[in-house]
Amino acid sequence: MKDKITATLPDKLIDYLLPGAPALMLTTGTDGYASSAYAWVVAIDATRLRFAVDLGSSAMENLQRSGQVSIQIIGPGDVSFLVKGEARLIKDRIEAAAPAPIMLWEMDVVAVKDQSWAGVTTTALAYEWPAAQRETMLRMEQAVYDEMRAEMRDLR
Repeated sequence: MKDKITATLPDKLIDYLLPGAPALMLTTGTDGYASSAYAWVVAIDATRLRFAVDLGSSAMENLQRSGQVSIQIIGPGDVSFLVKGEARLIKDRIEAAAPAPIMLWEMDVVAVKDQSWAGVTTTALAYEWPAAQRETMLRMEQAVYDEMRAEMRDLR
């Protein structure tokens, strides 16, 4: 497989992330090893992503210390990307996630690696909520994505 690295998000990744999607957030701990956490992510434009971070988590501490983050996005078909960048805190709390203490961070994209393989199809990372909570959680998740996209500018 040939490495396909760019400095901006390709259109198919933007299109996938505009409505919001779950992803894996990768940070580096003080021990030098990678740490991962689930996150909600939205594309703001071709050079910025917004993502959710649990208040008080090791991911939050890692971001505050280094400002570096990678986001692994796996979507349907051939959507498989690793996005690296510099992060900053946008908002102390995502109100739509209350009572969960979740912060809003934004990443300036530094590098985007297309990790898809020709002829290989991936299955999207998705949350499966318990049946009794499903509708409530889906509404909350959509409200979180809406809040994360607030004040975004036109992509094209």
